[in-house]
Amino acid sequence: MEYPLAQTGQVPMEADLQENQHWPLSGEPYFDVVLAKSHVKPLYQMGVPAKLHSIIPSLVVPTVLTYWGKNWEMSCNGTQRNHKKFDSGWRAFINDNNLKAGDACVFELIERSSKKLVFRVQILRGDIPPEFQGKSWEFPSATRMLFVHG
Repeated sequence: MEYPLAQTGQVPMEADLQENQHWPLSGEPYFDVVLAKSHVKPLYQMGVPAKLHSIIPSLVVPTVLTYWGKNWEMSCNGTQRNHKKFDSGWRAFINDNNLKAGDACVFELIERSSKKLVFRVQILRGDIPPEFQGKSWEFPSATRMLFVHG
């Protein structure tokens, strides 16, 4: 896949891309997650991985998730030493983007202070292409599969 502006060292904005394209990370801190049932309906829980705990303030901080020019406001609760998480605003992000278990998200922390966090999000759909649905596949347990379709 070609990344517009990648050769110039600039990180493209969503306006430079089509919705099914993805962009390279800018070098800012990030985390990625394959959504599990606990992240989506009915629990809607999203924790921030430990690798980012040292840069997330240890208080409740207004947080914005941005995806394709739209923003979702919520808070990131960093008051617990070993557990930092998004509040109930996460539910709107899940529902508005029709996310489900098996989809993946990359959260790039593009702005951070004790007053505000902003994550630019990329979504990778985990849909199994129709030609593979309903088929029985046997793989060794250590094998991970990634279906990519365009």
